[in-house]
Amino acid sequence: MDYFVTGGTGFIGRYLIGKLLERDGQIHVLVREGSRGKLEEMRAGFGDEGDKIVPVIGDLSQPMLGVSEPEIEALKGKIGHFFHLAAIYDMEADAEEMRVANVEGTIHAVDLANRLEVGCFELASSIAVAGLYKGTWREDQFEEAENLDTHAYFRTKHESEKVVREQSKRPWRAYRPGIVVGSSETGQMDKIDGPYYFFKLIKRLRAVLPPWVPTVGVEGKEINVVPVDFVAAAMDHIAHIEGLDNQAFHLTDPNPLTAGQLLNLFSRSATAPQMSIRIDPEMLNIIPPAVRGGLMMLPPVKRISDNVLADVGIPRDVLVHVNYPTKFDCKNTLAALEGTDISVPPLQTYADRLWDYWERELDPDLYKDRSLGGAIGGKVVMITGASSGIGQAAAEKVAAAGAKVLLVARSADKLEVIKEEIEAAGGEAYVHPCDLADVDDIERMGKEVLEEHGHVDILVNNAGRSIRRSVALSYDRFHDYERTMQLNYFGSLKLILTLLPRMRERKSGHIINVSSIGVQTNTPRFSAYVASKAALDAFSRTIASEIIDDRVHITSIYMPLVRTAMIAPTKMYDAFPTMTPDEAAEMITGAMISKPKKVATKLGNFGELLYAISPKASDAVLNQGYKLFPDSKAAKGELEGGEAEKAVSTEAVAFAHLLRGVHW
Repeated sequence: MDYFVTGGTGFIGRYLIGKLLERDGQIHVLVREGSRGKLEEMRAGFGDEGDKIVPVIGDLSQPMLGVSEPEIEALKGKIGHFFHLAAIYDMEADAEEMRVANVEGTIHAVDLANRLEVGCFELASSIAVAGLYKGTWREDQFEEAENLDTHAYFRTKHESEKVVREQSKRPWRAYRPGIVVGSSETGQMDKIDGPYYFFKLIKRLRAVLPPWVPTVGVEGKEINVVPVDFVAAAMDHIAHIEGLDNQAFHLTDPNPLTAGQLLNLFSRSATAPQMSIRIDPEMLNIIPPAVRGGLMMLPPVKRISDNVLADVGIPRDVLVHVNYPTKFDCKNTLAALEGTDISVPPLQTYADRLWDYWERELDPDLYKDRSLGGAIGGKVVMITGASSGIGQAAAEKVAAAGAKVLLVARSADKLEVIKEEIEAAGGEAYVHPCDLADVDDIERMGKEVLEEHGHVDILVNNAGRSIRRSVALSYDRFHDYERTMQLNYFGSLKLILTLLPRMRERKSGHIINVSSIGVQTNTPRFSAYVASKAALDAFSRTIASEIIDDRVHITSIYMPLVRTAMIAPTKMYDAFPTMTPDEAAEMITGAMISKPKKVATKLGNFGELLYAISPKASDAVLNQGYKLFPDSKAAKGELEGGEAEKAVSTEAVAFAHLLRGVHW
């Protein structure tokens, strides 16, 4: 007997056909005319050089699946198993689209199977037929489904199985897989679905925190995950066992993991921080459901939650699975598979493969234009402190990427040299000298820029002054705080206030503030510098909520120690590990591409977290650094004559290497 398969070029379909090829009989695969090439590719991949895989031109949305009358007559009585896999499995799909594919498509498939007088109609159903049933759902249950209107996918999968139960004139079997993930052998997957929606969040946590930092998350209920190779093998085997007609089979994991366990497993695969504390969402049940639902539908609450979910790429409808109320009994399936080697492998044995395949093939970031040229080509970029160090390196990269770069600093002569170098390399640069400690001069320069260039797309507040001096040496040096604040805070603030109105008017803009890791770590001896940077941070965080609707982004870069002229007076830094200006410039240009709220090192983030959790412990660590690294001669006012700087101790160098990037 032959086979008829709908959805054969889909994910589960390809694996099922691979199993059917091991059996006798031809496999007739429904394809649209435009998808014929896809089927031929699949045939070639299987090495089918004969005629075992036979295309049948049709359409799921048409009566009799659009199969021609001569084709129907030719196949009548020859099909032993009619596998109906074609459906939309996407939780984000349109409700009407799902109804047409899942319900009407099944009606057309059943009608065709009846005409063909097939041996058995094999439906790829889903555990979604249970809706949000509270308790254990058995394979013989169907009408008991609850809350099907929660999502169109639940409703349409339930209705499609109902069509088979009520309208099939031939014997039928329904297979209800759990959440299908990639192959347990290769990790191969064709789309982002189920737990994959949380991978972006895991990746983001990995980027900001060391893997050993404990985090807080949810425990949740059991999430039933099964690999596609198990699903295909189980369907193939059960379909060929006699005496099992008119039954449903749960292709599920008899030992599923909770949402928290599952996410921690993938976090380990990603070498990302794991949730050491997992909170049970059931705690929220103390709030009446009607109140919770009402709160979540309030426009401000919904908007906030939508923005958070969109930021990490998680559809709202997916969250229902975190606290999914249904457990699935699979006694029929286990009995049918007894004596075979077909079983659900433990997720921990193949989670690494799933993560690896997603990161190499499915990560949405892989398919974005992540080039600097794609992000800033043709845009007007102003960089302050562009006459040397980080600013110069950033200006050269920005110009090379095709942006129009505006060079701002006090020294016109130095800026002209850099401008000439940029132009010689094929870039476009303009010099705008300005004393950024003088708010009147900033206003003059800002007006000049807007008149000459029309607007500024990206402002990089990079110019700054650093003072390393303990508070014990600062009692009579109030001017240290004044001049540091004047440049680092008031200068940047004035420039933002000058350029921001035009950005908001144009509904486009990006402000990048080069802050310091000291703001995160509260480094001793930098009270003037850190305070000035923290002030700009606070201002930026405050206005961000005011300008979000104007599509103006603000990024703070918590820069670690960089080897520039700024740190030269502190001779002990010669023995410290530092970042180069070019590496620092990469942090700036990276921010231009992705527009994050913050850019920071993992050590800086950990310092911030440690202070939030245990500020006294943080103080103790910093005090050790305070004792190890004395004030420099420059800080003491001993620039000329006197004894030479004492060599940095081995203990101090080791401490600096351990806390790499912190400017002590």
